[in-house]
Amino acid sequence: NDHFDSFMVDDARLPLSRIVPIPANQLNLYRIVIILRLIILCFFFQYRVSHPVRDAYGLWLVSVICEIWFALSWLLDQFPKWYPINRETYLDRLALRYDREGEPSQLCPIDIFVSTVDPLKEPPLITANTVLSILAVDYPVDKVSCYVSDDGSAMLTFESLSETAEFARKWVPFCKKHNIEPRAPEFYFQQKIDYLKDKIQPSFVKERRAMKREYEEFKIRINALVAKAQKVPEEGWTMADGTAWPGNNPRDHPGMIQVFLGHSGGLDTDGNELPRLVYVSREKRPGFQHHKKAGAMNALIRVSAVLTNGAYLLNVDCDHYFNSSKALREAMCFMMDPALGRKTCYVQFPQRFDGIDLHDRYANRNIVFFDINMKGLDGIQGPMYVGTGCCFNRQALYGYDPVLTEADLEPNIVVKSCCGGRKKKSKSYMDNKNRMMKRTESSAPIFNMEDIEEGYEDERSMLMSQKRLEKRFGQSPIFTASTFMTQGGIPPSTNPASLLKEAIHVISCGYEDKTEWGKEIGWIYGSVTEDILTGFKMHARGWISIYCMPPRPCFKGSAPINLSDRLNQVLRWALGSVEILFSRHCPIWYNYGGRLKLLERVAYINTIVYPLTSLPLIAYCVLPAICLLTNKFIIPEISNYAGMFFILMFASIFATGILELRWSGVGIEDWWRNEQFWVIGGTSAHLFAVFQGLLKVLAGIDTNFTVTSKANDEDGDFAELYVFKWTSLLIPPTTVLVINLVGMVAGISYAINSGYQSWGPLFGKLFFSIWVILHLYPFLKGLMGKQNRTPTIVIVWSILLASIFSLLWVKIDPFISDTQKAVAMGQCGVNC
Repeated sequence: NDHFDSFMVDDARLPLSRIVPIPANQLNLYRIVIILRLIILCFFFQYRVSHPVRDAYGLWLVSVICEIWFALSWLLDQFPKWYPINRETYLDRLALRYDREGEPSQLCPIDIFVSTVDPLKEPPLITANTVLSILAVDYPVDKVSCYVSDDGSAMLTFESLSETAEFARKWVPFCKKHNIEPRAPEFYFQQKIDYLKDKIQPSFVKERRAMKREYEEFKIRINALVAKAQKVPEEGWTMADGTAWPGNNPRDHPGMIQVFLGHSGGLDTDGNELPRLVYVSREKRPGFQHHKKAGAMNALIRVSAVLTNGAYLLNVDCDHYFNSSKALREAMCFMMDPALGRKTCYVQFPQRFDGIDLHDRYANRNIVFFDINMKGLDGIQGPMYVGTGCCFNRQALYGYDPVLTEADLEPNIVVKSCCGGRKKKSKSYMDNKNRMMKRTESSAPIFNMEDIEEGYEDERSMLMSQKRLEKRFGQSPIFTASTFMTQGGIPPSTNPASLLKEAIHVISCGYEDKTEWGKEIGWIYGSVTEDILTGFKMHARGWISIYCMPPRPCFKGSAPINLSDRLNQVLRWALGSVEILFSRHCPIWYNYGGRLKLLERVAYINTIVYPLTSLPLIAYCVLPAICLLTNKFIIPEISNYAGMFFILMFASIFATGILELRWSGVGIEDWWRNEQFWVIGGTSAHLFAVFQGLLKVLAGIDTNFTVTSKANDEDGDFAELYVFKWTSLLIPPTTVLVINLVGMVAGISYAINSGYQSWGPLFGKLFFSIWVILHLYPFLKGLMGKQNRTPTIVIVWSILLASIFSLLWVKIDPFISDTQKAVAMGQCGVNC
């Protein structure tokens, strides 16, 4: 028995996760091909620049400029994938160390945030399912609190949350008793499983049927609330007790907090305690800047710190439910790991989606980003924060520095992996070390947690005056005190009534004035993609992040499924990137000499400059059509020597792609869809984002973006796929398509008239045009909709633009000299 105990103790000391290296033969070959591709690129450009096309100089110049830009954007995208890794967690070791049976659990408390704005665009039933999956999570009940932020102050959200809390009393014990997965009822009951086939106990089948009936009734109640909410009474909504609903004016209302479940006696049907469920709607007043989602998240950080103060926070969108009840434990394998935990700012999970058609026409799954780019970043300093399915260390959100070891302050990983073993410690390393030893004195007072833990009440007041803390965190002594509690939890002596009063105070409008909220603390303001900015600031302080991809996806959400919604979503992301590009936080110049690793910086630069690629992309997609219309070409007569470079170039592009698919496990169809959508998004949404971003930065004109509506599948599977919504984003790609089709017709008719010798050069030009049309094919299908009818306005505009463009081109024909024109007109000079 002693032997068994000592074995258990040894097992509990083992690490909670490990890095699973990608096989060396795959990775080394991949790196060799990247280097070869770089060398081939250099020779390719040397040839392109030294062989201009004299009779089409303008076309040649434009094409070379575009190609150089594409090469640069390839470099930015490629090199952060130099060191990809996989990870594996050990949930059994976590339980052995912190959660033994019969002993009080030592797992850390976690506060979970769900954000929602408009219940008519984000159906309350979907939000309810997300909340139910959180309340039924496999984690000690007293350590989980769920906060729902309602930024639209909608009574519908409030009432449906009240119904959800009631239904949770039956749903949670059912899930835990039978180990149900997933624990969101809608998606659990949707599974096509034959329960009678595997001789499951009849008692379970009976209980399941009863629970399904309960859930159907719950759905009816929620849908009745939604139906009632369609028509707002003139005098506004009134609550059950007859008083007016405080949030009738979403732009002008007091802060509202309601605790639905939790330690106040909210028990389930088996008499067990349930996790806390708290409704929060922050105060809004005219004249205040509320900062959209980032502002709502910061209000939640403060409310949760006052009421429960979990050491960790996890945030999900209202349509991202827990697909695995073990999700929190997966995150804790990293956060509570003695080696990793103190320097990890967040654990990011990949986004996975339900309800996308099998062929994923518009690359909604983003598989290439989540399975290739993010794994690459995990090997450097960690993945980017993508806005949902992410578990944070609260201390990192408070702007504190990580607790780093000597090894972490070693020079960059590239230098280590490319230049062999450890060199003499560099000067910058010693500077970094000295910086760590001293207090970090940047423009923001950032404190080292170790100092704070050592000093206590009297020394703490010496460490930083009350004024400095107020300037940083705002005027709430209870909130400020909570920021020092690194293990979370609230002091046992506190009185719940005073805490609620304080919670209302920290979500008031003026609370953030003259503080560092949104500048150095919490979710960072200044972009519609606050997630990229928030993660970037943490990485710049030296924190690492971790990518967690368990075999069963931890979170699943719904994605926009039709073309217009998808393009609007991509427009929002691209606009956020352009905003960051022109801000003081731009990764190109922000925080040099800090602790951001070089390749991580390159990845962030790639994330914010990619919309600019739309300009050369549009030019390059139109070039083949111009070549066909004018019978010119961007490449001179090719010798065998030059032909070899072109073949090598294409071969290296395919080789990197194929090897990437090998080590990442991504399928070729997903990769091809991603390539297609890169062209579709580049010629539409990214182009608009560049102009909107410039308008916003230079002229201060703010263009609105809409919340992506969440799928609500009533007309059978993928009905949404064929819904067509008119948007101006559709004009540029349609124009590109029409111009290329016009060009192909013109080129072929010219070749027919000119005899067989002109067919050879024609194939080169046709190849490029067909390349463009193939990439835009899903767009063309989306444009046709289900009835194969495209809105007339799109066709009219696109044909008009294409015709004007083509006619002008033929009329001006800028690449023919005046003497050639004169000869063509039949005018003779002296040498007739």
